Amino acid sequence: MPADLDAVPAHLDKVFKAYDVRGVYPDELDEDLARAVGRAFVTLTGAGSVAIGHDMRPSSVPMADALTDGATSQGADVVRVGLCSTDMLYFVSGALDVPGVMLTASHNPARYNGLKLCRAGAVPVGEASGLREIKRMVAEGEPATRADRPGTVADGEDLLARYARHVRGFVDEGALRPLEVVVDAGNGMAGHVLPAVFDGLPFELDPMYFELDGSFPNHPADPINPANLADLRERVVATGADVGLAFDGDADRVFLVDEQGGVVPSSLVVALVARTMCEREPGATVLYNIICSHVVPETVLDAGGKPVRTRVGHSFIKKVMADTGAAFGGEHSGHYYFRDNYRADSGLIAALVTLEVLCRAGKPLSEVLAPYRRYAGSGEVNRRVDGDPGAVVARVAERYPPERRDLTDGLTIEGDRWWFNLRPSNTEPLLRLNVEAATEAEMRRVRDQILGAVGGEPA
Repeated sequence: MPADLDAVPAHLDKVFKAYDVRGVYPDELDEDLARAVGRAFVTLTGAGSVAIGHDMRPSSVPMADALTDGATSQGADVVRVGLCSTDMLYFVSGALDVPGVMLTASHNPARYNGLKLCRAGAVPVGEASGLREIKRMVAEGEPATRADRPGTVADGEDLLARYARHVRGFVDEGALRPLEVVVDAGNGMAGHVLPAVFDGLPFELDPMYFELDGSFPNHPADPINPANLADLRERVVATGADVGLAFDGDADRVFLVDEQGGVVPSSLVVALVARTMCEREPGATVLYNIICSHVVPETVLDAGGKPVRTRVGHSFIKKVMADTGAAFGGEHSGHYYFRDNYRADSGLIAALVTLEVLCRAGKPLSEVLAPYRRYAGSGEVNRRVDGDPGAVVARVAERYPPERRDLTDGLTIEGDRWWFNLRPSNTEPLLRLNVEAATEAEMRRVRDQILGAVGGEPA
């Protein structure tokens, strides 16, 4: 099998990322690339059927059509899911036990598009688990021939309703009570799937930007950036709502705003959901990535569970979840993974579990979360540096004795009342710094000290 990756065209290196294929349409990826990926994906998986879904970007339908053509050319039947969120595509892959492809660029601007791939059962396809091989096949024009019998194409029936029932199955609907919930869909796929999930639940939904529009006319569908939460925070306070939810473009991530308009750090949501999962399953294993707040493992231990730390990234978390049988896993970035959701992430499931906790508590979200606010965090601080980001991390590591260096994912150093993690991004040429400390002053001191050692420019 030829595997000379040095021969891979430079433009493929640019769009094949650690976890997906993503770039500017049509300059960096287009229908021809989608068709080639479709051919290679069927060859890689040996699939008899493939599920294909897409978001609301103008380029997504033609890209999905080309992907379908590539897959059927190799004899695979295609289930066209149509408009869906990424977590809905994962559900379809799990429920139908077929590989799946989602056409989306998630939170990226309108000019981007991409492909997220999974094997049957929603098992992720990343660089080390098939994506590198797909890139090689695309570069070398494999497979070069068509199957004797092309595959068929059929529309998926009742998949949105099935997905909605599945998501609602993670909560006790009898425990829910009326809540005023403001939801900012960012003109992304939450505007399509969330109404189906909320149908019949006792929540008063106040929808913001539910119109599907891949040009994102109101604000970028990237809620990890606090600036993109401004409209939601204002609406929650103005209407006296109980909670605000913000989803990214493909609606697999969720971010929360409390009744006072305060942005809820995702680590607190991880801790809240983790406690709930441990209450449901005593002794449950819960995963958290290396840059989650220390409140997460502390909460899991307090609830009688077993916390297990992982690297950042869904492919790592899903593998550890499979290896350990973990009931739940969470990331600082708004991704929440559930074993009973085919180990896939779902912002909507996490949101519903949080709403159930709020209903049971009978008090405001800010009060529910108060016990979890134990530390001061920097949030993720990004730096664009000259040269190799890994070399910069190594230089910072030299400031500490070898026995203090945790190199699990970048560099983690634990202090007396603080810790920091510095790591290269898996998707961009950046360094990412996260700092947590017992006090705001200590956090700022450590943050500024490390940024001084890193140098570079804010990104």
